Amino acid sequence: MSDRLAILGGAPVREGALGRWPLVDERDEQAVLRVLRSGRWGRSGDGELERFEARFAEYCGARFGVTVTNGTVALRIALWAAGVGPDDEVIVPPYTFLATATAVVECNATPVFVDIEPDTYNLDPTLLEQAITARTKAVIPVHFAGLPADMDTICEIARRYGITVIEDAAHAHGSAYKGRRCGSLGDMACFSFQSSKNLTSGEGGIILTSDEQLFELCRSIHNCGRMPHGQWYDHNIMSGNYRLSELQAALLHAQMDRLDELAARRESVAHRLGHLLSDVPGIEPLPYGPHTTAHAYHLYVIRYDERVYGVDRATFCRAMQAEGVPLSEGYVLPLYRQPLFANRAFGPFMIAEDTDYNAVSCPVCERACSTEGTWLWQGHLLASDEDIERVGEAFHKLYRLRDQLREVPAC
Repeated sequence: MSDRLAILGGAPVREGALGRWPLVDERDEQAVLRVLRSGRWGRSGDGELERFEARFAEYCGARFGVTVTNGTVALRIALWAAGVGPDDEVIVPPYTFLATATAVVECNATPVFVDIEPDTYNLDPTLLEQAITARTKAVIPVHFAGLPADMDTICEIARRYGITVIEDAAHAHGSAYKGRRCGSLGDMACFSFQSSKNLTSGEGGIILTSDEQLFELCRSIHNCGRMPHGQWYDHNIMSGNYRLSELQAALLHAQMDRLDELAARRESVAHRLGHLLSDVPGIEPLPYGPHTTAHAYHLYVIRYDERVYGVDRATFCRAMQAEGVPLSEGYVLPLYRQPLFANRAFGPFMIAEDTDYNAVSCPVCERACSTEGTWLWQGHLLASDEDIERVGEAFHKLYRLRDQLREVPAC
């Protein structure tokens, strides 16, 4: 192994892409060709979309599924179906993709940010109850990185206050909590099929629920306000065209055939990485979680301790990238520090005028964003066994040569 960091001119531990995504074979080609040649590319009422919705809902343990154009729209429609609107509040974590909170704004409701747990980066249920007010209509726990949130506690609190629970399961395809898959744990759940996700059709999303009334509302909202037995030009509620295509559903069917196989690979690699990094000071993978029975590992999250290395997280990540390991800093700002919220740049949408996001403080999230949170992506966990060993070597190399990190020029 080189005695010089690659970022300072030494030989890198490894070179080339680490894993690849998406994975495609003849099953995907045949599925898309089947729909292409059928001439039925849009929702037909008895095609690929209906079959995929039923299959994915059953896989997750829910009764119903409604496919939509993306995960952001899934959240928005779920909130509409839950009756969220002006003057309402929705509790969300601040360590998540923007859509978890902006979907609330698009309902003219107010996102209320509650801090995350240090060991999971998920919504801290011990802080949930004190954030509930008379205006609270829903809570959106995020299964961050694929690690299930503490749903028993969250749902029990929500039931006591009559609050709708909407799972943001964009990272959690196949994850399970106490033997039940994410997607069946709240009143509704929203998944994304965007390009980076563990189950993908390039874009797309789905809403799952076991509540027939919520299902009917979501189905109507996603299809221009139509009802199942109404006329094509009957529009019963405010809605839009948020339908997925038959081509995307066919691709999802084919991709789903290998979902469990690839999930097992990610879990195996995650456990191997945990072993490889267990003796590297200042590097701490997030734990599996006591109630987790399956972890999708959309992200492999590692807490970095800059006190051990004497340099900030950005420098450490750049040094890892030079060694051939694409370690990311992840989210660098809590959502409430994003210019959108700090400047109340909500465009035509109106939330509570007395909400000052500059006054919000979530210390655990701020630490995760500013100094400690790093991650590898799910596609990286599909790399070869040899490459995964090299990832471990790279972390050991940076610890061994940590004094050299101080020589790395600032960006």
